[in-house]
Amino acid sequence: MVDLSLFDKWALGKLFDHSVLPKNTQEKDIREGCRQAIKYNCAAFYSASYFWTPIVMEELAGTDIHIATGIDFPFGASPSAVKAFETEHAVAAGCSAVDMVINVGALKDKRLDVIKQDLKAFKAAAGPALTKVILEVCFLTDEDIKNACGLLAEVGVDYAKTSTGQFEGPTMEQFLLMRKCLEGSGVKLKVAGVKFPRPQNAYVFLLAGADLIGTRAAPAIIEALDQMRSIGMVPALKVPAKHAVHA
Repeated sequence: MVDLSLFDKWALGKLFDHSVLPKNTQEKDIREGCRQAIKYNCAAFYSASYFWTPIVMEELAGTDIHIATGIDFPFGASPSAVKAFETEHAVAAGCSAVDMVINVGALKDKRLDVIKQDLKAFKAAAGPALTKVILEVCFLTDEDIKNACGLLAEVGVDYAKTSTGQFEGPTMEQFLLMRKCLEGSGVKLKVAGVKFPRPQNAYVFLLAGADLIGTRAAPAIIEALDQMRSIGMVPALKVPAKHAVHA
């Protein structure tokens, strides 16, 4: 579990995947999003499709920020072969992290063989890239979440992600269920779809055990760190601040 008392704003950036995902996104939006990811030292920058990856690579050259995209985003209902094809092409284009949307309908129908095949094909196609699987928990029962987490642990993906951010985000109860199901498995937890007020809710998920927050609001949430400390939501900094986010 992350100890926020050890994080200044610069270090905090590595707990956030920044993103620009709207359907009407243009090149200027991608470039601005990349520059924000650099400014705030984010862990990754996500576009909705690897169509944008060459631009992202150009902007993030020389940084340690992951170049990332969604796979079968945002609906997740494509066959395994299509998901694998998209993943292979994303990685070949330069992506070092890929987030695949789970087939929600198949999961709810308990066609767990379909889900497992999707996961295995995705993991194989991703090669060395970080693998994150989106459950879209707003559509799932507790049993669905348990079934999905069991398969994620079995296949050995890197992260279980709550949501795409295109629909409703997770409740705390759903997140805590994911945490319980994946405890000791080595699968980390990523939260997306953080609800308003975003700063408060994002920090609560980090305090509850999230390893990453995926959001287009990463800069605003990071900037809110001092305010969250001043009201006692986030613990005071235990180590000297060596970095700052500069304008």
